[in-house]
Amino acid sequence: MKRSTITKLNRQVTRQFPEMKGVQPKVKPGPHPKDGSQRFTLTYKGKAELPGGRTLSRIVRVVSDECGHILRISTSK
Repeated sequence: MKRSTITKLNRQVTRQFPEMKGVQPKVKPGPHPKDGSQRFTLTYKGKAELPGGRTLSRIVRVVSDECGHILRISTSK
């Protein structure tokens, strides 16, 4: 996956999950759909600050195509 595509996805994820700012994802190639395009799974691991000084570990997984279009986002609580 191109560096520019990862940067574009990072901006989109950071908009929805501000605690992921500055986190570099682990990128893995995903399964090939029947149309022959390439998919990638990006995994972001970060911590969210909670009231009272506590933190919450959060994992965000993004499934994207080779052009940087997000197909699916899932997150842990």
